[in-house]
Amino acid sequence: MSLPVTATFMLADWIVKGLADGTFERVGGVIRNVNTKQIVSWLREQGANNSTGSPLDELGPSLQVTSAVSILNLGVSVIGFAVIAQRLKELEKRLQQAQKLLNKIDRKIDLSFYANFRAAIELATNAFTMTTTENRRSSALQAINRFLEAEHIYAEYTDIEIEQKSQIADEYLLTLSLAYLAEARCYLELEEHDTALRRFQEGAKVLRSRIKKYIGIVLTSNPAAYLQPCYKGQIDLRRLTRIYQWIDPTLDENAVFEMQRENLFKMGQELYSTYKWVDSLPPAILTRDEVQGGWFGPDHKDLKQEADKRLPKVMEAVESIIETHCRFKSYQTEVQAISQLGISFHDWLKLTPSTEIKPDGAELMYIIPSKPLDLKLSM
Repeated sequence: MSLPVTATFMLADWIVKGLADGTFERVGGVIRNVNTKQIVSWLREQGANNSTGSPLDELGPSLQVTSAVSILNLGVSVIGFAVIAQRLKELEKRLQQAQKLLNKIDRKIDLSFYANFRAAIELATNAFTMTTTENRRSSALQAINRFLEAEHIYAEYTDIEIEQKSQIADEYLLTLSLAYLAEARCYLELEEHDTALRRFQEGAKVLRSRIKKYIGIVLTSNPAAYLQPCYKGQIDLRRLTRIYQWIDPTLDENAVFEMQRENLFKMGQELYSTYKWVDSLPPAILTRDEVQGGWFGPDHKDLKQEADKRLPKVMEAVESIIETHCRFKSYQTEVQAISQLGISFHDWLKLTPSTEIKPDGAELMYIIPSKPLDLKLSM
């Protein structure tokens, strides 16, 4: 029986054309029609791409929405428990590095729950190597209960850090996304598609509300700070607009410019005088304790110099977390597709081009349905 999808290493010319002329757009791991929102292709990474690369380079710079690095892979099929464990390890390491800074303000990070999370991943991994169906399901449900616990814990941690406007709120947000992903993956392995989809949808909503608050913090009271002359050629209005469009898709560059017109004027007045705008920067970007100064501590100029170094990195962090959320949402369409097309999750995992030889350097595989699919993405 022929499958209602085609797997290929070469993106069809009509999709390339649609991306170039704006008919299609990439959202996370899917390519869809801008107007109808119908899915025309899924992107699947070939192997577990490390967190420092971007297989989207394959699409060409003119076709990418962003090259922001995400903690999640393109395609739910390639982010199994081993990859989740690796990503969790990376986040834990980043928090350990952040602890050095937080020590200066008498704050400690409780990393003990990461050990519990890792144990849950090991339990899930072992569960799906069992041959007896009853034992596999029983162990998987135990792992799911632990992932549910992790979701509650890291949602609470995220809320605390967002409330304090801290520099580690994004790390907990990403950990929370991994907890939801691990739970949903268990249901997929059990072929419980409806439950997996529901958990992805609920997770997307939980994450979005918190990401929106986080973005509100790091955009600062004057988002025009990201458009200072010193960032010419590095940060432009287009990048800032994409962030606002994630919050409100109806906004365009002109609307964002109008939102920032007065802010730009205020920024221009202060840039070469008092630099007092740095006083309004949240701890998520900069604290005075991090900056060395004279006998009486750092002055406004010292703080501005450090802030100028950090804002581009903060912009990248925001883009990264938005890209992560988009990929998390796009996993929903894969689950919907395997149900709608009558394909099991394990057969979906096995999809590969039947006759093509993988080109050297190809990092993406494209899964193209025989006809565009109406699949809904939750917020």
